[in-house]
Amino acid sequence: MTADEMKQAVALAALELVKPMLDKDAIIGIGTGSTANHFIDALKPYAGDFAGAVASSDASAERLRAVGVDVVELNSAGTLPVYVDGADEFDPHFNLIKGGGAALTREKIVAAASQTFICIVDGSKQVGVLGEFPLPIEVIPMARSLVARELVKLGGDPVYREGVVTDNGNVILDVHNLSIVDPKGLEAKINNLPGVVCNGLFALRGADQVLMGTPNGVESLIAK
Repeated sequence: MTADEMKQAVALAALELVKPMLDKDAIIGIGTGSTANHFIDALKPYAGDFAGAVASSDASAERLRAVGVDVVELNSAGTLPVYVDGADEFDPHFNLIKGGGAALTREKIVAAASQTFICIVDGSKQVGVLGEFPLPIEVIPMARSLVARELVKLGGDPVYREGVVTDNGNVILDVHNLSIVDPKGLEAKINNLPGVVCNGLFALRGADQVLMGTPNGVESLIAK
């Protein structure tokens, strides 16, 4: 299987888990990125079976509407039964790094509002310790240099993601050369820096289940 075929396979596996939740009142959470896009496309035949979806980005909202799914604001949706999204890395405890697509803040909000977070990935995202993938940080523009200096003190090498503006009007710093052995502690510490909107560590609210695409099919993983 190619990487894209593995992404499609995990999206279809996630759909099988989600289908029993789809009824006329159901509103589900949908993430952002190439793997989440496969899940959105797979929802097309079922678009009329549920009330709608909360999207974690403008791009996902547009794609959902294109397949006939109503997009609902989280403020009117309340608690969601399930959130389906990908990740850039995950460790054995289902701590994640997300934000390669610059949607980390809204992704974290929708994940926090959901009872179950199903993470769909291909096998290349599995790591023993987080940090090989640069950690994205969403920052208020005026604080970019201040936050970068503080991130250096934490042992990272922040790089401004030029030309990228988030859906919230902010900028992204990608922090290289971190070995993240305490994801929960680091997530809280970075979020406390003045000017940080959100960081791409999903540890305080990690995934509940990981579906991982492999050349031999989809593996359903349980957190250690």
